Amino acid sequence: MIVHALSGAASLAACLRLFRHYPLAVMPDSAHGGRRSMVLMSRADGPACYFVLTQARDDLFVIRSWNQFDGVNQQIRAGEPVSGVIHQVISDGMPVPRDGALLGWLTDSQVTVMLAVHSRQPEAWDVPVPAAVPEIRVMPMAGTDPMTQWPSFTTTPLGDGRLWEYVEWGQVVDILPVITARGGHAYWVPSPGHGVEHGYGCVVIKNNLPAEEFWLPAGVYMDHWTLREGIEAPPVGRLLALPGVVDLADGRA
Repeated sequence: MIVHALSGAASLAACLRLFRHYPLAVMPDSAHGGRRSMVLMSRADGPACYFVLTQARDDLFVIRSWNQFDGVNQQIRAGEPVSGVIHQVISDGMPVPRDGALLGWLTDSQVTVMLAVHSRQPEAWDVPVPAAVPEIRVMPMAGTDPMTQWPSFTTTPLGDGRLWEYVEWGQVVDILPVITARGGHAYWVPSPGHGVEHGYGCVVIKNNLPAEEFWLPAGVYMDHWTLREGIEAPPVGRLLALPGVVDLADGRA
Protein backbone atom coordinates (compact mmCIF):
# COMPACT_ATOMS: atom_id res chain seq x y z
CA MET A 1 0.00 0.00 0.00
CA ILE A 2 1.34 3.45 -0.91
CA VAL A 3 1.18 5.97 1.96
CA HIS A 4 1.51 9.55 0.83
CA ALA A 5 3.20 12.17 2.99
CA LEU A 6 1.29 15.40 3.48
CA SER A 7 2.31 18.84 4.68
CA GLY A 8 2.53 19.04 8.46
CA ALA A 9 0.92 22.48 8.41
CA ALA A 10 -2.52 21.08 7.56
CA SER A 11 -2.29 18.45 10.28
CA LEU A 12 -1.08 21.01 12.81
CA ALA A 13 -4.05 23.24 11.99
CA ALA A 14 -6.40 20.27 12.40
CA CYS A 15 -4.89 19.53 15.85
CA LEU A 16 -5.42 23.12 16.96
CA ARG A 17 -9.05 22.97 15.82
CA LEU A 18 -9.66 19.78 17.79
CA PHE A 19 -8.43 21.31 21.04
CA ARG A 20 -10.40 24.49 20.40
CA HIS A 21 -13.70 22.90 19.35
CA TYR A 22 -13.89 19.97 21.80
CA PRO A 23 -13.07 21.27 25.30
CA LEU A 24 -14.99 18.37 26.88
CA ALA A 25 -12.44 15.99 25.36
CA VAL A 26 -9.34 17.84 26.59
CA MET A 27 -7.55 16.52 29.67
CA PRO A 28 -4.55 18.13 31.41
CA ASP A 29 -1.68 15.66 31.52
CA SER A 30 -0.20 16.33 34.95
CA ALA A 31 2.24 13.46 34.51
CA HIS A 32 3.94 15.30 31.65
CA GLY A 33 4.36 18.86 32.85
CA GLY A 34 0.71 19.89 32.53
CA ARG A 35 0.48 19.33 28.77
CA ARG A 36 -3.02 18.83 27.41
CA SER A 37 -4.15 15.70 25.62
CA MET A 38 -7.21 14.04 24.12
CA VAL A 39 -8.19 10.61 22.87
CA LEU A 40 -9.23 10.12 19.24
CA MET A 41 -11.23 7.18 17.91
CA SER A 42 -10.68 6.30 14.26
CA ARG A 43 -12.56 3.84 12.06
CA ALA A 44 -10.44 4.50 8.97
CA ASP A 45 -9.43 0.85 8.64
CA GLY A 46 -12.59 -0.84 9.93
CA PRO A 47 -12.64 -1.65 13.65
CA ALA A 48 -12.26 1.26 16.05
CA CYS A 49 -8.67 2.24 16.85
CA TYR A 50 -7.68 4.72 19.55
CA PHE A 51 -4.90 7.28 19.66
CA VAL A 52 -3.67 9.85 22.18
CA LEU A 53 -3.00 13.34 20.82
CA THR A 54 -0.87 15.54 23.09
CA GLN A 55 -0.17 19.25 22.72
CA ALA A 56 3.49 19.73 23.59
CA ARG A 57 3.59 23.38 22.44
CA ASP A 58 1.46 25.67 20.30
CA ASP A 59 3.50 24.54 17.29
CA LEU A 60 4.07 20.89 18.25
CA PHE A 61 1.74 17.96 18.82
CA VAL A 62 2.53 14.28 19.36
CA ILE A 63 0.21 11.44 18.39
CA ARG A 64 0.69 7.89 19.61
CA SER A 65 -1.23 4.65 19.71
CA TRP A 66 -3.56 4.15 22.66
CA ASN A 67 -1.60 0.97 23.33
CA GLN A 68 2.09 1.87 23.08
CA PHE A 69 2.88 -1.55 21.65
CA ASP A 70 0.88 -0.77 18.50
CA GLY A 71 3.77 1.39 17.34
CA VAL A 72 2.41 4.81 16.29
CA ASN A 73 4.39 7.66 17.82
CA GLN A 74 4.85 10.72 15.63
CA GLN A 75 5.47 14.43 16.08
CA ILE A 76 3.32 16.90 14.15
CA ARG A 77 4.76 20.27 13.29
CA ALA A 78 4.36 22.67 10.40
CA GLY A 79 7.72 22.05 8.76
CA GLU A 80 7.67 18.26 8.69
CA PRO A 81 5.63 15.86 6.51
CA VAL A 82 2.87 13.74 8.04
CA SER A 83 1.70 10.42 6.63
CA GLY A 84 -1.70 10.29 5.02
CA VAL A 85 -2.83 7.75 7.62
CA ILE A 86 -1.98 10.05 10.54
CA HIS A 87 -3.55 13.05 8.82
CA GLN A 88 -6.76 11.05 8.32
CA VAL A 89 -6.87 10.09 12.01
CA ILE A 90 -6.52 13.75 13.02
CA SER A 91 -8.94 15.06 10.42
CA ASP A 92 -11.66 12.42 10.64
CA GLY A 93 -11.16 10.83 14.07
CA MET A 94 -13.80 11.40 16.74
CA PRO A 95 -12.65 12.93 20.03
CA VAL A 96 -13.63 10.91 23.10
CA PRO A 97 -14.88 12.87 26.12
CA ARG A 98 -12.16 13.11 28.73
CA ASP A 99 -11.70 10.47 31.40
CA GLY A 100 -13.97 11.13 34.36
CA ALA A 101 -16.49 13.22 32.43
CA LEU A 102 -20.10 12.76 33.50
CA LEU A 103 -22.68 13.69 30.87
CA GLY A 104 -26.44 13.66 30.88
CA TRP A 105 -29.06 12.78 28.25
CA LEU A 106 -32.02 15.16 28.37
CA THR A 107 -35.68 14.34 27.96
CA ASP A 108 -37.85 17.47 28.20
CA SER A 109 -35.05 19.36 30.00
CA GLN A 110 -34.69 16.55 32.54
CA VAL A 111 -31.65 14.30 32.82
CA THR A 112 -32.92 10.76 32.40
CA VAL A 113 -29.63 9.02 31.61
CA MET A 114 -26.06 9.53 32.83
CA LEU A 115 -23.06 8.83 30.60
CA ALA A 116 -19.92 8.08 32.61
CA VAL A 117 -16.72 8.28 30.56
CA HIS A 118 -13.77 6.01 31.27
CA SER A 119 -10.81 6.73 29.01
CA ARG A 120 -7.83 6.52 31.33
CA GLN A 121 -4.71 6.26 29.21
CA PRO A 122 -2.52 3.17 29.61
CA GLU A 123 0.65 3.80 31.57
CA ALA A 124 3.99 3.52 29.77
CA TRP A 125 5.04 0.60 31.98
CA ASP A 126 1.99 -1.58 31.25
CA VAL A 127 2.80 -5.11 30.17
CA PRO A 128 2.24 -5.88 26.45
CA VAL A 129 -1.33 -7.15 26.74
CA PRO A 130 -4.44 -5.68 25.14
CA ALA A 131 -5.14 -2.37 26.88
CA ALA A 132 -8.63 -1.57 28.10
CA VAL A 133 -10.12 0.77 25.52
CA PRO A 134 -12.16 3.92 26.23
CA GLU A 135 -15.83 3.39 26.98
CA ILE A 136 -18.92 5.30 28.01
CA ARG A 137 -21.06 3.52 30.58
CA VAL A 138 -24.73 4.31 30.15
CA MET A 139 -26.72 4.61 33.38
CA PRO A 140 -30.41 5.50 33.06
CA MET A 141 -32.43 6.55 36.09
CA ALA A 142 -34.33 3.60 37.51
CA GLY A 143 -37.98 3.85 36.49
CA THR A 144 -37.44 5.65 33.18
CA ASP A 145 -38.79 4.30 29.88
CA PRO A 146 -36.17 2.76 27.55
CA MET A 147 -38.29 3.56 24.49
CA THR A 148 -38.91 7.25 25.14
CA GLN A 149 -36.33 8.41 27.69
CA TRP A 150 -33.14 6.56 26.74
CA PRO A 151 -30.92 7.56 23.78
CA SER A 152 -30.83 5.43 20.66
CA PHE A 153 -27.09 4.86 21.21
CA THR A 154 -27.54 3.31 24.68
CA THR A 155 -25.81 0.04 23.76
CA THR A 156 -23.01 1.63 21.67
CA PRO A 157 -22.46 5.27 22.70
CA LEU A 158 -19.10 5.56 20.93
CA GLY A 159 -20.26 3.62 17.90
CA ASP A 160 -23.13 5.97 17.09
CA GLY A 161 -20.79 8.61 15.65
CA ARG A 162 -23.10 11.50 16.54
CA LEU A 163 -22.15 12.12 20.16
CA TRP A 164 -20.81 15.61 19.50
CA GLU A 165 -23.85 16.48 17.42
CA TYR A 166 -26.00 15.70 20.45
CA VAL A 167 -23.73 17.93 22.54
CA GLU A 168 -24.06 20.72 19.97
CA TRP A 169 -27.85 20.34 19.92
CA GLY A 170 -28.03 20.47 23.72
CA GLN A 171 -29.36 16.91 23.94
CA VAL A 172 -26.23 15.78 25.82
CA VAL A 173 -24.95 18.11 28.55
CA ASP A 174 -22.09 18.24 31.03
CA ILE A 175 -23.63 17.54 34.44
CA LEU A 176 -20.43 17.36 36.49
CA PRO A 177 -20.41 21.13 37.31
CA VAL A 178 -23.95 20.83 38.72
CA ILE A 179 -22.94 17.83 40.84
CA THR A 180 -19.68 19.29 42.15
CA ALA A 181 -21.11 22.72 42.98
CA ARG A 182 -22.45 21.50 46.32
CA GLY A 183 -21.59 18.49 48.43
CA GLY A 184 -23.98 16.02 49.97
CA HIS A 185 -26.33 15.62 47.01
CA ALA A 186 -24.70 13.14 44.61
CA TYR A 187 -22.88 9.91 45.45
CA TRP A 188 -21.02 7.21 43.58
CA VAL A 189 -21.72 3.74 44.96
CA PRO A 190 -19.18 1.18 43.71
CA SER A 191 -20.34 -2.35 43.02
CA PRO A 192 -19.19 -4.90 45.61
CA GLY A 193 -15.62 -5.94 44.90
CA HIS A 194 -14.82 -2.85 42.81
CA GLY A 195 -13.18 0.35 43.97
CA VAL A 196 -14.00 3.80 42.69
CA GLU A 197 -11.22 3.60 40.10
CA HIS A 198 -12.85 0.67 38.27
CA GLY A 199 -15.99 2.59 37.38
CA TYR A 200 -18.52 -0.15 38.17
CA GLY A 201 -21.48 0.90 40.27
CA CYS A 202 -24.34 3.38 40.34
CA VAL A 203 -25.01 7.04 41.11
CA VAL A 204 -27.42 8.21 43.80
CA ILE A 205 -28.86 11.72 43.54
CA LYS A 206 -30.45 12.54 46.91
CA ASN A 207 -32.11 15.82 45.94
CA ASN A 208 -33.24 17.45 42.72
CA LEU A 209 -30.38 19.55 41.33
CA PRO A 210 -31.41 22.47 39.10
CA ALA A 211 -29.23 24.03 36.42
CA GLU A 212 -29.90 26.97 34.15
CA GLU A 213 -31.24 24.96 31.20
CA PHE A 214 -31.98 21.55 32.71
CA TRP A 215 -32.46 19.74 35.99
CA LEU A 216 -31.09 16.55 37.47
CA PRO A 217 -33.83 14.66 39.32
CA ALA A 218 -33.30 12.69 42.51
CA GLY A 219 -33.03 8.97 41.91
CA VAL A 220 -30.74 6.00 41.35
CA TYR A 221 -28.87 5.80 38.04
CA MET A 222 -27.82 2.26 37.15
CA ASP A 223 -26.22 0.28 34.34
CA HIS A 224 -28.71 -0.08 31.51
CA TRP A 225 -28.13 -3.82 31.15
CA THR A 226 -29.09 -4.29 34.80
CA LEU A 227 -32.29 -2.31 34.31
CA ARG A 228 -33.13 -4.25 31.13
CA GLU A 229 -33.08 -7.44 33.20
CA GLY A 230 -35.85 -6.02 35.37
CA ILE A 231 -33.66 -5.64 38.46
CA GLU A 232 -35.02 -2.89 40.69
CA ALA A 233 -32.83 -0.27 42.32
CA PRO A 234 -32.09 -0.96 46.00
CA PRO A 235 -33.35 1.63 48.50
CA VAL A 236 -31.22 4.77 48.64
CA GLY A 237 -30.51 4.30 52.35
CA ARG A 238 -29.15 0.81 51.76
CA LEU A 239 -26.96 1.97 48.87
CA LEU A 240 -25.46 4.85 50.82
CA ALA A 241 -24.63 2.52 53.70
CA LEU A 242 -22.42 0.35 51.50
CA PRO A 243 -18.61 0.61 51.83
CA GLY A 244 -16.68 2.82 49.42
CA VAL A 245 -19.41 5.40 48.78
CA VAL A 246 -17.93 8.66 47.44
CA ASP A 247 -19.47 12.13 47.42
CA LEU A 248 -19.15 13.14 43.78
CA ALA A 249 -18.49 16.72 44.84
CA ASP A 250 -15.13 15.45 46.09
CA GLY A 251 -14.37 12.30 44.07
CA ARG A 252 -14.95 10.81 40.64
CA ALA A 253 -16.96 7.94 39.21
